[in-house]
Amino acid sequence: MKITCEREKLLHAFQTAASVAPSRSPKPILQNVKLEVHDDKGILMGTDLEVGIRIDVEGICVEAPGSVVLPISRFLSILRESSDEKLSVESDGRKIQVRGQRSEFQLPSENPDEFPAVGLFDEARYHELPARFFREIVRRTVFATDTESSRYALGGVLLELLPDHIAAVATDGRRLARQEGPAKSVGDHQSGDRMTIVPTRAMQLLDRALGDQDDVLQLTARENDVLIKSGRIVMYSRLVEGRFPKWRDVFPRRDNTQRIELTVGPFWAAVRQAAIVTSDERRGVDFTFGEGKVVLAAHGAEYGESHVELPIAYDGAGVGITLDPRFLNDFLRVLDPEQTVTLELRDAESAAVCSTEDGYAYVIMPLARDQRG
Repeated sequence: MKITCEREKLLHAFQTAASVAPSRSPKPILQNVKLEVHDDKGILMGTDLEVGIRIDVEGICVEAPGSVVLPISRFLSILRESSDEKLSVESDGRKIQVRGQRSEFQLPSENPDEFPAVGLFDEARYHELPARFFREIVRRTVFATDTESSRYALGGVLLELLPDHIAAVATDGRRLARQEGPAKSVGDHQSGDRMTIVPTRAMQLLDRALGDQDDVLQLTARENDVLIKSGRIVMYSRLVEGRFPKWRDVFPRRDNTQRIELTVGPFWAAVRQAAIVTSDERRGVDFTFGEGKVVLAAHGAEYGESHVELPIAYDGAGVGITLDPRFLNDFLRVLDPEQTVTLELRDAESAAVCSTEDGYAYVIMPLARDQRG
């Protein structure tokens, strides 16, 4: 195998493929990235056997086709530290030679035939949606998962795939995030009764791999894994086993609730200010809505007290609730500061529901006002 490549393009793709590889593994070959080249086309592959990725690499001139296993740490350092626009990479199956204009490196290599296969996307049934929207789905849900839980299957995001719709849901038992939106079913692809729960790590890797591309994303849910294609990237992930909670039951009844419109930026600033005196032992912030304002108050045994007022367009009945500001921060930081959020409250004991006009909803369980710690 022998190629000449554009260093920057190979570096970007290599970093993405390397992010999937495990830092430790009983199979040392997994701590490498495999490169296959033919017909002036390069494909990088990385996997930890739970998640795998294939990336088509641009800017490669193939002088001799073949494959090579590239050690991540050393090869990535060469790509980062070199100042050459182009590099030559050659392998005879035992060693790798990397040459620049004034530099040359020789690295050991393992047998590329021993690298696990990373499959292609050749599905006839899938859902289709914009890659940018899928990234928004990830960012608006993944923070609410619980990777430490042994109860239910909370260590991932549930994807419900309907004929013209997708719903993504994540919960850790104390709050729940749900993003819905349009998605086209091809070949009558639906999740049906199957629980399609994509692990948190896989969703985060997908967010990173997709970048800011405007491509259409294709997603197919199978019995034990999910397969995704977007642009030059194909990625698979095993699914989380187990049952996801009946998430629709988490949303409280909407009768007798107060609806309060809030602008994200000012409200988030007030939450951050009120939370300054909170601690792990006393983390609650009291929210009192009424008379055209919201009053935020916190009482930290060691760190003092806070009192913050924010004018709002609400003159309805007074209503109060105590919430963990960390959970509100997670929700507000993924929204545009100019965006409007609708907060629905019934009383201090019922869950608070935040929602936006673009299909995003967030449920937070309250803290008891006399048990803020």
